[in-house]
Amino acid sequence: MKQVGFLLLLVCLFGFNVNAQTSAPEVPATSAENAIKMVKEKYDIGKVPQGKPVTFYMEFLNETKKPLVVKSVMAGCGCTVPEKPKEPIMPGKTGKIKVEYSAPSAGPVNKDVEIYVAGYNEPKVVYFTGEVVAKK
Repeated sequence: MKQVGFLLLLVCLFGFNVNAQTSAPEVPATSAENAIKMVKEKYDIGKVPQGKPVTFYMEFLNETKKPLVVKSVMAGCGCTVPEKPKEPIMPGKTGKIKVEYSAPSAGPVNKDVEIYVAGYNEPKVVYFTGEVVAKK
């Protein structure tokens, strides 16, 4: 009798476990693409002398109906240092991401900056290109 009770308990526990795993799927992640519109989708910094830092700004428009907070900005390498706006961007207004790129070696430049916005799970990714010209 104990064995039957134990087996019944195992079947019930297994049934609850299966039921827990088949619950409704999670809501898809939201993207910052829905909140901001870049003035340019790709920036060209042109020809840059090797070893000399270049600073430029990536501009975007707040397309939401509430103030937009940029939580963080990240670059794919240490040679690119992005800086987020300090204040919230009001609806319909423009914000700027300051980007400093230190050209470590000569050759083509293909880099990205990820913009993380409060309330959105996925970043907006913006690219910049250029060419680093070797020192003479």
